[in-house]
Amino acid sequence: MNSTMFLKPLSAVLAASVLAGCGSMIPAYERPAAPVPQAFPYNPDAPAATTAELGWRAFFADERLRTLVDTALRNNRDLRIAVLNIEQARAQYDIRRADRLPTVGVTASGSRVPTASGNTATSYSVGLGFSAWEIDFFGRIASLSESALAQFLGTEEGRKAAQMTLVASVANTWLALAADEELLALTRQTLATREESLRLTRLRFEGGASSEIDFRQAQSLTESARATLAQLERQRATDLNLLGLLLGEAVPPAYRVGITTATVQLPDVPAGLPSDVLARRPDVRQAEQVLLAANANIGAARAAFFPRISLTAGIGTASGELSGLFNGGNWALSVAPQLLAPIFDAGRNEANLASARVARDIAIAQYERAVQSAFREVADGLAGRATWADQLRAQGNVVEAEAARLRLAQLRYEGGVASYLDLLDAQRSLFAAQQSLVQARLARLQNQVQLFRALGGGWRE
Repeated sequence: MNSTMFLKPLSAVLAASVLAGCGSMIPAYERPAAPVPQAFPYNPDAPAATTAELGWRAFFADERLRTLVDTALRNNRDLRIAVLNIEQARAQYDIRRADRLPTVGVTASGSRVPTASGNTATSYSVGLGFSAWEIDFFGRIASLSESALAQFLGTEEGRKAAQMTLVASVANTWLALAADEELLALTRQTLATREESLRLTRLRFEGGASSEIDFRQAQSLTESARATLAQLERQRATDLNLLGLLLGEAVPPAYRVGITTATVQLPDVPAGLPSDVLARRPDVRQAEQVLLAANANIGAARAAFFPRISLTAGIGTASGELSGLFNGGNWALSVAPQLLAPIFDAGRNEANLASARVARDIAIAQYERAVQSAFREVADGLAGRATWADQLRAQGNVVEAEAARLRLAQLRYEGGVASYLDLLDAQRSLFAAQQSLVQARLARLQNQVQLFRALGGGWRE
């Protein structure tokens, strides 16, 4: 008998099974309405947004910062974990996809069985076959495959979100180090000035030309500056440690940014409409993929109420002698379908379906929360962009006023019109105003970085 005659019906069974698996009980998906306003505050014109096309290399012009970001993208362990999660999700998807096709294997056996006549019956067989392959008539396996695909795509979006956050974190830490260096230089200069003032005040006190109150006040200001210096050195060390964690390698203690917050220039980016942000924020797209996976799991839970049909089949040859295994007349085909219809399962399928539906509701809430969080981050950034410029101008005016006040207090003190306490108070106020100006510049720059990240920039290669 020709083996082709057996292969034709087997191929027909396989083709019919694949076509049967085309059905699906996954609910029709509708993207939830975004629970946010139609426009961002502090963004009246809403120009066309191009932040998604503005990569981090275009946003950060300083080559030293670009080098740090490159290093972080190569070495950062959080980003490496995100990439490995993608590989794991891809493997899980491949497993689910493979479940839709039978696993074919080679079978071979031999036996020697004593007969009633005292002789021994010998039998050999070899062939191809598969066992207990579920024919996906109701789309259960296809639904699980769709869920695994959505989870895989979600991990890819998670990797993009992790890269977006990493780029912003490196930039913000680098800016913080720039502010640390600026504040350290200002504090060292202030400490040197106060130490000299303390030395002169001590001489005047010991000579009876000034009171002990003046001396103690000068001493207090000097020690305050020394305490501030220690605090700033600790802060700089902490920021260096954070930068090393982000880079994935140690940063030399002698590392210097070499710029000031006044010289850093970052471009303003257009915000556009909330719908634009949702279309390009990887974390929002990740939340939607989680929702799609949960929706697909409902289809699998629904299909569990219907019978499962499995198929065991094989084609091969058998003979009493090894040399006769492949003779033309020894071929045989076996097809053994099996049907398992649920009758009583103590409510297991109902519970699984209810669990799948609740999981989808949870995913909807998580998606809506991701949308609201994205809206809030952009709104915060826009509010900062609208107000930081005015605050910086005002703070700059404060520094100018305090510097003029110090000059006048110095002249009045030297002329005997004002007390030494007035002079020390002017010194303290100027130092505080200068510190506030540096911190305000840093906050404005970091707000620009956070707005860039919130608008979906920073993850493209």
